[in-house]
Amino acid sequence: MGANEQMSLGRFCTADVIAGISVGLVLVPQSMAYAALAGLAPIHGLYAAAVAPIAAAFFASSPFLQTGPVAMTSVLSFGALSVIAVPHSADYAVLAALLALVVGVVRIAFGLLRAGFVADLMSQPITMGFTRAAGLLIIGSQLPNFLGAEVPVDGIVAATLWTVSNTGSWSIESSAIGVATLAAIIIGRRIHALFPGVLIVVAAGIGYSLATGYDGAVIGQVPALYPSISLSLPWSSLPHLIFPGTVIALVGFAEPAAIARTMATQTRTRWSPDRELISQGAANLCSGLVGGFPVGGSFSRTLINRSAGARSRWSGLVTGLFVLLVIPLAGYFAPLPMSVLAAIVIHAVVKLLDFGPLLRLLWISRPQAIVGWTTFTLTLVLAPRIDLAVMIGIGLGVGVHLWRERKVHINTLYRGGELTLEPVGVIYFGSVTAFDDALIRELAAHPNAIRLTIDLRKIGRLDFTGVQTLKGVVADAQAAGLKVQIIPGHAVQGAMLLRRVIGEEFIVLEPEGDITTDHDSGHDHPH
Repeated sequence: MGANEQMSLGRFCTADVIAGISVGLVLVPQSMAYAALAGLAPIHGLYAAAVAPIAAAFFASSPFLQTGPVAMTSVLSFGALSVIAVPHSADYAVLAALLALVVGVVRIAFGLLRAGFVADLMSQPITMGFTRAAGLLIIGSQLPNFLGAEVPVDGIVAATLWTVSNTGSWSIESSAIGVATLAAIIIGRRIHALFPGVLIVVAAGIGYSLATGYDGAVIGQVPALYPSISLSLPWSSLPHLIFPGTVIALVGFAEPAAIARTMATQTRTRWSPDRELISQGAANLCSGLVGGFPVGGSFSRTLINRSAGARSRWSGLVTGLFVLLVIPLAGYFAPLPMSVLAAIVIHAVVKLLDFGPLLRLLWISRPQAIVGWTTFTLTLVLAPRIDLAVMIGIGLGVGVHLWRERKVHINTLYRGGELTLEPVGVIYFGSVTAFDDALIRELAAHPNAIRLTIDLRKIGRLDFTGVQTLKGVVADAQAAGLKVQIIPGHAVQGAMLLRRVIGEEFIVLEPEGDITTDHDSGHDHPH
């Protein structure tokens, strides 16, 4: 990106109008498809698609990120709501709006607390496992509509298995419409990134339905009413939505954060995860207030936005205004075959089914492979409560990290009665036992030592428990007749703790240099 082009980012221009409308042409049919995925009527998707990008535009950090209904957040919402209400019912719709409010409040709170780093809790193995399993669930949930099958069982997995095993229930006409829709979207994308393939297949689907009297499943009547603000929500159900809402706020932010980070890298511009959290939170708050459902950042629509020449976050506002203008025409979507919407969703998520990275984990890192594949399996097994699978995966990932960080490697040098120990790693509450054992072992191996030096310059972090352990080692060494000195590490907090807990008399501020390794302790350094 040239210097002049980079400087123009963030300033509203005519290109933002063109880009915003280009995204809106895709967002209108996508929002209805994602509403169906979330278990809601299409109008709720249009409401969310209208207000979310408008609200996000006032706070967004990225000039390109497009906010609105997305597949991952929709399936998470379905998982949270389908266990407490019947999908497509009035009670379900108001619960979806309340869930959006919860997601919005949580994200704004994280943003105000400058806790944008929460997205990092979703490590790569967790993300790999979850997104691929979620992709399978999303595609499975769309198969009945795609194939025109009337499924007599409930549950995503059960319905998918029933549909696949009962080929006689498939409708040739619905299947043909779905396949043709997929083919048209794929061909359109190959022609040009801005080719309105989704809009064309929607128009073609409506035209076919009207011309042939298509008797398969269709969207049905869509009220052409503008959204209105309402707080008449089932507040008594709020306790049931806090946990899944928090999970959606966390997991759902990982995608827009990755999108914004990628765009910032490519354009060499700055972005703020905390500000983006507030932006996404505002979008969800507004979506909930008008009867929408949880929303997030869309990678495909963001790419369209940038390819169409967007220069500022105000392109999102244009997108929202465009959807608002379309809402009075919503009734014209009534004859649209559901197989068309199913094909739109399948095309949007099929890219998630790249199992190569997840398979490579098996020989790159076995512990991380366990995290990834466990998350993948739990997401499928616990469906529709995939929010539980995510939290278990995060807990497992943190546990594996702490387990690996507990190992401390110690370089040892013994010369002229002086024993120098140089631990490498992290000394914290989880690793102090191994660290203490290693120190005791080295002291026992050198009974003639008269002086002990502990060099902490290769310690990444030293917490209070670690300092207390060092204090005990110093006391034991002194009791054994050794003179002790400690070379503090580079971590400021660790050096402060050393002075406060152990005392200034043991601290050496100007060491001569790194030690030469005599031999290593039996603990491997974590990789």
